[in-house]
Amino acid sequence: MAEHQVDAVVIGAGPGGYHAAIRLGQLGKKVICVDRDEVGGVCLNWGCIPTKALLHVGEVIRHIENADAIGLTVAKPEVNREGVAKFKSDVVNANVGGVKTLFKANGVEFLYGEASFKSPTEIQVKNKDGGADTIRAASIVIATGSAPVDVKAWPRDGEAIINSDDAVRVARIPKKLLVIGGGVIGLEFATVYARMGAAVLVVEMMPQILTGTDLEIGKALGRILKKQGVAIMLDTKVGQLEKSGSTVRATLNGAGTGGKDETREFDMVLVAVGRRPITDNLNLPAAGLATDDKGFIAVDQQMRTKVPNVFAIGDVTGQPLLAHRAMKQGVVAAEVIAGDKSAAFDPVAVPNCVYTDPEVATVGLSEEEAKAKGYEVRIGKFPLAASGRARTMNESDGMLKLVGDAKSDLLLGMHILAPQAESLIGEGVIALEMGATLEDIGLSVHPHPTLTESIMDAAEAAHGKAIHIVNPKPKAVAATK
Repeated sequence: MAEHQVDAVVIGAGPGGYHAAIRLGQLGKKVICVDRDEVGGVCLNWGCIPTKALLHVGEVIRHIENADAIGLTVAKPEVNREGVAKFKSDVVNANVGGVKTLFKANGVEFLYGEASFKSPTEIQVKNKDGGADTIRAASIVIATGSAPVDVKAWPRDGEAIINSDDAVRVARIPKKLLVIGGGVIGLEFATVYARMGAAVLVVEMMPQILTGTDLEIGKALGRILKKQGVAIMLDTKVGQLEKSGSTVRATLNGAGTGGKDETREFDMVLVAVGRRPITDNLNLPAAGLATDDKGFIAVDQQMRTKVPNVFAIGDVTGQPLLAHRAMKQGVVAAEVIAGDKSAAFDPVAVPNCVYTDPEVATVGLSEEEAKAKGYEVRIGKFPLAASGRARTMNESDGMLKLVGDAKSDLLLGMHILAPQAESLIGEGVIALEMGATLEDIGLSVHPHPTLTESIMDAAEAAHGKAIHIVNPKPKAVAATK
């Protein structure tokens, strides 16, 4: 058993946790970061990074399969599952190693183990060897992240019935895969496994995929995925899952089955119905804390909990559960601990990205959300098929959509369905933070030929000034006497 006295301890080494720890080190604080698993947390080891590596593999497969369209004769790609898994693991290891190097460079001590509170200024860490360390700290940051939601009716075995942590390991490629849940995680893995040869069915109980995303964008993505061979059933529920040898029999009922029970067989079922905050083993009452009815910890803009020296960041603080949100929150918490009274997490909007092929990236209000808030909306849209750069890439499926306030012309939201959408959305983030109008975006000279100029085209279309598409006719104004 060892005892440590530090300025701060960070519980969790995921994106939020390692950002907080590194920034604390940069600010001269003595800090320990604790995690029961590997440095990097879910994002680097089982989430963001490995899934994007797998999605890149799928993107390359698609380009090879469509090579004849640009005059290339290429043999049909064969998926070497072990090789794909190794590529993914190499990417993960490189990123994890990078964070460890940054810990060392900034004086951050990393400790493996399960942390729990003994008091608001003291935690106990159960080590893997059975021992326990005690850490006393003036400030403590909770950054324990989230985990996939397990559904009792669909017991996970890690082989036939899996969650996203299992899926990223690519233990095998099924012939028939059922994905329960048409959200971000479900659609990304549907894309991965479909590209690698699986026949994929996505079942979503809501009327649309990507619930909460701009409806028009979600519908457009659904059409593209279906064209790519991913079957989608909306307004449909999955009932019983019954394992029989290497097969899983699933009972489906809803709009996709005509309202009747229908049984189908699959080699694998991925349950992707959401994530839950991880606070189970923290012994929060010892710190004077509790969670709300959804398991989240309440914080203010400085990431403080109701106990002034205890902070919480990332997925444990509520929606949206996004790595980049956690990263910024981690930096804010570190700077507040170091004495910066002006530090605060108060973004105008947080972007969200879905790494399907093509990608979806959104920031700000959807058309539906804007209308619900009472805005008279002004919409600017530009189809990818009209983009010269998209044509040179042999990419024509997708669109860009800007939502503005018709009265002030302020940008309210940006929604992109296109290759590289995750990079293009940065313009929307800056525009919202700076209070840009649609006119501002349209007047800004964008480079040609690029995908980003389609944002300018969409802004121009909102005012009937687009050059590369036929502008929609303005709405008729009622005559007055």
